Amino acid sequence: MILIPVFSAIGAGLAGLVGWRQLDRRADRAEMERLLATQPADPAPFTAGMVADLPEPARRFFTYAIAEGTPLHTVARLEMTGQFGMGDKAAPGYMPMSATQVLAAPHGFVWAMSGGTGTTRMAGSDSGSWTRFWLFGCAPVARFGGDPDHRRSAFGRYVAEAVFWTPAAVLPGPHVTWEPVSQNTARMIMRHAGLEQAVEVTVAEDGQPLHVAFQRWSNANPEKVHRLQPFGGYLSEFRDFGGFRLPTHVEAGNNFGTDDYFPFFIADVTDIAFPKTDR
Repeated sequence: MILIPVFSAIGAGLAGLVGWRQLDRRADRAEMERLLATQPADPAPFTAGMVADLPEPARRFFTYAIAEGTPLHTVARLEMTGQFGMGDKAAPGYMPMSATQVLAAPHGFVWAMSGGTGTTRMAGSDSGSWTRFWLFGCAPVARFGGDPDHRRSAFGRYVAEAVFWTPAAVLPGPHVTWEPVSQNTARMIMRHAGLEQAVEVTVAEDGQPLHVAFQRWSNANPEKVHRLQPFGGYLSEFRDFGGFRLPTHVEAGNNFGTDDYFPFFIADVTDIAFPKTDR
């Protein structure tokens, strides 16, 4: 008889955790729908004249990444598989992962993933407002965000990803400027809601982007203190998606361009779509 209330309490606790996990999934879906609704309803087609006055590397980048006449959709939904490093350069601790991402710079992003094997099976999501991961779908193991440091760090991530996965979102405009760096590198600066992020993109002679690099606000350091640190990644295996020529293999991580570079994010994109809005 004594065990009955114990088991009841355990059952109630498990049910509460499962319900909490479902609330997180619901929040993921709601934020994805909000971001998808920012897709332009009737976007203009791309013309080379739109980028004629940009620095030469940026002009080459856009004419490589966007075919003439392509509708300038700025919001993408991506499906990917790959590996995610849970350790460091010396012991990467890579685990397999699959993920769905909605990318809608400058408004935000959601990256919902599941990964790991056996006792390290994990699932959860990153967004501009939160980081939430669960072990076995019922035990919260990481839960933070909703503060200025997280918001600034997340902004850096999705602005950099916008450069190579949603190039229409980084065309020059009220929130975006470009400036020259070198013969093959240009710097994009995006400003939104009090945040600012610069990202450098280096291109080949034909304009194919080779890698991006930027200073990211991060606490991925031994001191666990938020500060600006080198971040970036290499881009390859380009494919055409509705007039956009985009990388389907990305390797990115902290301390990019230094001896301490650790590519903890290795993604192989299986699909990129640009959903239309009903507006």
